[in-house]
Amino acid sequence: QVQLVESGGGLVQAGESLRLSCAASGSIYGINAMGWYRQAPGEQRELVATITGGSITTYADSVKGRFTISRDNGKTTVHLQMNSLKPEETDGYHCKADLRVRGTGAIRREIYWGPGTQVTGSS
Repeated sequence: QVQLVESGGGLVQAGESLRLSCAASGSIYGINAMGWYRQAPGEQRELVATITGGSITTYADSVKGRFTISRDNGKTTVHLQMNSLKPEETDGYHCKADLRVRGTGAIRREIYWGPGTQVTGSS
């Protein structure tokens, strides 16, 4: 059993910064990748940033230079530092974890999603 716990969402004004965190726990053997996706109401989830187990990062073009994804060394926690937030980026943010997990049999690959944390714009 694996759980993802997201934190860091909240109210933010345009131009401000916010840091999201996602901690994975459970029977985790290894990390293939973890990342953040955002979803506006009625829209599909879109990639914001990902980081592999080898610390290779990928960013949506719209956030390059403003957002930074990182992972705690030796830990299954990732952070997304968001700077200079834009009004259109106030959405629900979801953590995704692509993991190798231990089960009763062989180690297998599983993908997990967190429930989401909301980034809300304030006037």
